[in-house]
Amino acid sequence: MSETGSDREGFAALMLRMRARGIGSKALFEAIENTPRASFVPAEFRDAVWSNRTVPIACGETLEACDFQAAMIAALDLQPGNRLLEIGTGSGYTSAVMARLCDKVLTLDRYKTLIQQAQLRHEHLGLTNIVARQSDGREGAAEGPFDRIIVWASFEELPRKFVDQLTSGGIMIAPIGPGEDVQTMTHLTKVGSRFEKVELETTRLQPLAAGVAEAI
Repeated sequence: MSETGSDREGFAALMLRMRARGIGSKALFEAIENTPRASFVPAEFRDAVWSNRTVPIACGETLEACDFQAAMIAALDLQPGNRLLEIGTGSGYTSAVMARLCDKVLTLDRYKTLIQQAQLRHEHLGLTNIVARQSDGREGAAEGPFDRIIVWASFEELPRKFVDQLTSGGIMIAPIGPGEDVQTMTHLTKVGSRFEKVELETTRLQPLAAGVAEAI
């Protein structure tokens, strides 16, 4: 983590906010502390690194607020040995944090530019257990099943096809609801051939888009 005073203060404030929400995972806090968030934020938004708001990144995408990201990663309950699928690489920040909490991370994004930038950041941090790939994430990935799946783009309805992408007892976190309206981040646990569902909090994320971007 960067050693600037603002970064230390920002991280400390995040921990306090997370503890106020009942999240106190030492492993999660250490993963966040050891992942320099400033390296994933465009220079012109440097003052917003630890703010509780979204930050624009390349390809018209956004880096979600640090509180939201931390809470959703906590809800995944990542364990050593877990294999994780992330759909929506973005800046690569969340995959970098989660790679410190599990065995392997496969992260997908429809934008080649975002994948290339994320790969460079991961390499710089020495994170060798992340594979970043340009791909249409609507069908998951052939390498499944996974122990955990997290999706940073919304589904109109319960993503039942992802049941087969999870191991028994596996967990999926995804926003469900209208693409242009409020959605609900939902905790899905695979039980047999179905999901047990727990609603977490509301959000507004872009719908999961079809295909990959040709130009960027």
